[in-house]
Amino acid sequence: MIMWMMIMYTTLATAAVSLLYVSAGVCRFGFIRKLFTNAKYQKAAGVILVFGAFALCGWFLNYINAIVCIIYFALSWLICDLLFWIAEKIRKRLFERYYSGITAIILSIAALGAGWYLDHQVWQTDYNLSTSKKVGDFKIVMFADSHIGTTFNAEGFEKHVRKMQLQNPDIAVIVGDFVDDDTTKQEMLSACRILGNLHTKHGIYFVFGNHDKGYYGAARRGFSAFELVKELQKNGITVLRDENVLIDDKIYIIGRRDYSEIREQSGHRKSMNELTENLDKTKYMLVLDHQPADFANQQTSEVDLVLSGHTHGGQLFPFNQVGKWIGANDMIYGHKKSGKTDFIVTSGISDWAIKFKTGTKSEYVVINIKESK
Repeated sequence: MIMWMMIMYTTLATAAVSLLYVSAGVCRFGFIRKLFTNAKYQKAAGVILVFGAFALCGWFLNYINAIVCIIYFALSWLICDLLFWIAEKIRKRLFERYYSGITAIILSIAALGAGWYLDHQVWQTDYNLSTSKKVGDFKIVMFADSHIGTTFNAEGFEKHVRKMQLQNPDIAVIVGDFVDDDTTKQEMLSACRILGNLHTKHGIYFVFGNHDKGYYGAARRGFSAFELVKELQKNGITVLRDENVLIDDKIYIIGRRDYSEIREQSGHRKSMNELTENLDKTKYMLVLDHQPADFANQQTSEVDLVLSGHTHGGQLFPFNQVGKWIGANDMIYGHKKSGKTDFIVTSGISDWAIKFKTGTKSEYVVINIKESK
């Protein structure tokens, strides 16, 4: 908690410095200097324009996104100022216009525009895995972090489910954060119904993420975690909380309680050893664990595949790896094999508060598992 508080205060301080830096840059534009000959008025105009734009962005998108935007503008501006300063030193004379600021604005808008697109569009990502265990050919459709009501509502979710259906999966798995604190009860009910219409050979399986239970209580969003579970089960979705299911006598699906049960709620969840000690290790073992934060124990238990979400793929370049650097996550995005265990972490099909993905994209995942001969 202390570390996250430090990150929050550092972010706020960076945003404040960014606002001042961009304001100083704006007052160097020719049109500002033509309008105001007094240097104090030029600085005041820069501050008013930048802080006003920041307030408008916060009003329309929320202030988390306004902070993201101003930091991106400041980073671009700083880089451009440095590069154009070097160019001026090389050419031994100043540029007639403030090209550095113009370039910075163009680059910032381009980066944030691309980030908006990468966040709000959804791609299919495929992984092909092999195993010596007797599974035949097995296809999994996976998604996480839909946070229903953020980048799409239930109607938008239905379009993505239709695309998943085209894969004719053996199973579908939802690896946490299906809903959020801002998801309405009606959206939750509709999304559960839509998810239940996804046809698979061996069912749909769900594990909780840190947002599914809600941080602010049932009163805020109009439904509790119990009601969510009830609605999922009503629509044929199996909810796993430190439980396992054996399907087709070939594959164990092991669903874990989320790590937030320990980290944030002083609760308990079973260890990987407890979850696997009575299982037939000759069968394929698939683990659903929202947060990728227990890789060492999962590898030691020799499960075959671990699926996670939570990280949103690192979300923003160049801050993609922060979760790994501070020890909150073992991996941010993608696939790796360690020992006998494959690990896949998805960037998520949607988003939470930040509406830009400049270091990744939104996705659902298709995993093809083939039995090696």
